[in-house]
Amino acid sequence: MVICHDSFTGSPLPEPSHQPSNRYATSRGAINGRGRRIAIVRGQDRSRWTDAYHAVLIAPWSVFFLGTTIYFVIVNAMFAGLYLLDPGGLEHARHGSFWDAFLFSVQTLGSINYSVMIPKSIYANVIVTSETFFGILNLAMLTGIMYARFSRPFARVIFSRSAVIVPFDGAPTLMFRAANQRGNQILDAAVTVSYAREAKTKEGLVMRRFEELKLVRSRTPLFALSWTVLHRIDETSPLYGQTLESLQACAAELSVLLSGTDETLADVIYARHSFLPEDIRWNQRFVDVLSVLPNGRRVVDLHKFHDTEPLPEKL
Repeated sequence: MVICHDSFTGSPLPEPSHQPSNRYATSRGAINGRGRRIAIVRGQDRSRWTDAYHAVLIAPWSVFFLGTTIYFVIVNAMFAGLYLLDPGGLEHARHGSFWDAFLFSVQTLGSINYSVMIPKSIYANVIVTSETFFGILNLAMLTGIMYARFSRPFARVIFSRSAVIVPFDGAPTLMFRAANQRGNQILDAAVTVSYAREAKTKEGLVMRRFEELKLVRSRTPLFALSWTVLHRIDETSPLYGQTLESLQACAAELSVLLSGTDETLADVIYARHSFLPEDIRWNQRFVDVLSVLPNGRRVVDLHKFHDTEPLPEKL
């Protein structure tokens, strides 16, 4: 059995029973690439409308439009039911026809200037007035939500699928790459890398610990093309002496957070990624993605962005 040693206490930590491939951090936040949440949270307070607003903002566009369509149908069906309570309240509508009442609700809610069906009773006019007022509030709410979804700043930064550990300047070094897909510049970009693992305290309590890795360069004033992030693995590094098996035994994970100011949006953007032990390649290096055209312009070939290759034998 592979034993993971806790750098704080030196006590051995047995291999965890859970699957080490579960990520604690993903590029999409609380939901991973397969659409499943990282963890199940019990005891949540779901009574606040702000949580519903947050869910609407982060929902995929397909889910958002599907939910909006369902909401539109439900609202008009509810008002159609109110109109049916007064069967003779709508002129030129078939007696007891839900479809006619539904279409009249759609026309009223959308302020469509049709005149085939009109309210003729006091009750129908009251419902029309209420629906018109609701339509004004509904339009304002949906307009605000659409604007909030479109105006949310987000980064189009990609990270290499793998990280590599390779000799660099005479010392083993952890490397991974990041690139800005927009092609513009991210100002005052900063990156932090946290090493997360399960460790055992002196009291025998197993908990998850986080250590920030010291990077060769953690900030750059301009991030436009490609950025190779380096961490030197020396005696002070928590990765010193680690192997694939020891990292898996600790349920280790490298969490990456990159932030900066988008020069176009003039707003702070964030991008995050994580590397599991099986994402790390030992004694391999990244394929070069930078080239220079005859006119002197630099080109980043993202088709080879994730590619690695073994080290030459002379190294």
